[in-house]
Amino acid sequence: MQKFILARKKHITIISAVLILTAFVSKLAFGNPYIFELTMIIASVFGVAPIAIQAFQALKVKVVSIDVLVTVAVTGALLIKNYEESAIVTFLFLFGAYLEQRTLNKTRSAIRELTEMAPESALKLMENGEFEEVNVDEVAEGDILLVKTGAKVPVDGTVLKGEGYVNESTITGEPVPVNKTAGSGVYAGTILENGTLQIVAERVGEDTTFGKIIELVEKAQDSKSKTERFIDRFSRYYTPAVLAFAVLVWVISRDLELAITILVLGCPGALVIGVPVSNVAGIGNGARNGILMKGSEVVQTFSRVDTMVFDKTGTLTSGKPRVAETEFYTEDPDEALDYLASVEKESDHPLARAIVEHVGERKSCTVENTNVVKGEGIVATVNGHRVAVGNVALMERENVPLDDKMRKDIERLAQSGSSLVLTSVDGELKILMGIRDQVRPGVRDNLRKLERLGVKSLILLSGDNQRTVDLTARELGLTEARGNMLPEDKSAYIAELQDKGHIVAFVGDGVNDSPSLALADIGIAMGGGTDVAIETSDVVLMNSDFSRLPHALGLAKATARNMLQNIAIAVGVVLVLLAGVFLSDWVNMSIGMFVHEASILAVILNGMRLLGYKRR
Repeated sequence: MQKFILARKKHITIISAVLILTAFVSKLAFGNPYIFELTMIIASVFGVAPIAIQAFQALKVKVVSIDVLVTVAVTGALLIKNYEESAIVTFLFLFGAYLEQRTLNKTRSAIRELTEMAPESALKLMENGEFEEVNVDEVAEGDILLVKTGAKVPVDGTVLKGEGYVNESTITGEPVPVNKTAGSGVYAGTILENGTLQIVAERVGEDTTFGKIIELVEKAQDSKSKTERFIDRFSRYYTPAVLAFAVLVWVISRDLELAITILVLGCPGALVIGVPVSNVAGIGNGARNGILMKGSEVVQTFSRVDTMVFDKTGTLTSGKPRVAETEFYTEDPDEALDYLASVEKESDHPLARAIVEHVGERKSCTVENTNVVKGEGIVATVNGHRVAVGNVALMERENVPLDDKMRKDIERLAQSGSSLVLTSVDGELKILMGIRDQVRPGVRDNLRKLERLGVKSLILLSGDNQRTVDLTARELGLTEARGNMLPEDKSAYIAELQDKGHIVAFVGDGVNDSPSLALADIGIAMGGGTDVAIETSDVVLMNSDFSRLPHALGLAKATARNMLQNIAIAVGVVLVLLAGVFLSDWVNMSIGMFVHEASILAVILNGMRLLGYKRR
């Protein structure tokens, strides 16, 4: 019977509304007070039934809930024959609960959207050589799957055949499709916008990156901060205290209606729900923007960060050497570039790959008599010319003359932290290239945004030499920079900052810097969707987009502010209503319940604003 009634709360709310409306029509239109009272009594009994059941269930586990207060208040109103207020209070409470659930569901839209995006089926290669559609739960590691245009990638895996563009926004938050060819990794839940791919399954079910994201967001939204835990404890004592206070008022004043009104006004609903709704909405916004914040405690700590420590390679820089500057000392640079590209294609050195990528497709030349000079470079014969590609020491070995301008260029590029690659043809210097791991585009502007959000110190810790680190720090306007730092040195420095009272966030790549990520108050991983990044840090920027960092910090601060606003609304409404009871005659039970429910909706709607948060 209890389950039957609770399952039909929505219908009971509608019936109560119809009964109350009928009562007022009978009184105002026909002047019949008997039908008015009878209908209000029925509406009160009908409406209080699900509330009384919830109150009974709470008392069984020794909890004095809001439902207990309302049940006592309505019962008291019926005893003193205040049928109108008892009916209106039950209706407002039920209608308010309905609206609360409806609006709260919207704040969980991010996790619901993620869950709905999870693939349900896959085209699996069977023993007969045909692809057949199976439930995604039937896919095992090593299975060969076919993904067609418009379909969801069912598992994490690697492309075996085919080519296409995949929308990875569910993983990275980045809407621009990514080109996938043989050897490329793909993630479950992403969508193949065009093309056809055959993939081999590597991680399935909950082990996929998408599955882990859903699990983390669910845990994060269900987690509780110190503030929420305090409010939970407070409400356990506060609600019985309201009941005791109402009894005390009745004993002193002998005014049962006043005592009942206090029960209604003292309900702490908005206080209990205000902080969780902010937490859920804030974390949901982050999830939709490729930012995972692992719980309300993380959000609150992150909002108070005053110091950010950065790893250099892969965090502030791209992590990949690129040609930064090029100087030519020839009237035919194309011919020299053809020779250089032909020689470097013979090498798998990172600097050689950077040069080949930079110069692009060039005219192919015949390379003969290749000689690798250890620690210096390569000497070869190209189309009958002696070509040397390497550092300054190789040029000296080859007796290549360097004039004043060449030497100044070499010194300038060396001072900028570049690795130098010189190219000579038949003993004459033709090309000078400076190659370095370049700063990510937009990093400087985003660092300024962090400062405007209240971060006082921006610190660079790197294993690179001090000169390179200093150059990067000057380019980005950082507060401090330290080079030659081993992982244990970084951890020790972070502990030193914490001992001085700083709230420290460490931003790294989630692999080499896991000790620092774990030690910092907030560990932020430039994740790229990697397992290690997801597991070891408090905040993950899923597509390694540095511009998401100011959004993440701004969102954490907005969420923390929103929690405080909701607490202020909840406490303020209760104080105003209680003051109104003793200091004026405008507050009664119906008005109190109406304002009480309105305050709950106010804190929910205030929290929902975070779903649309965008950093200005």
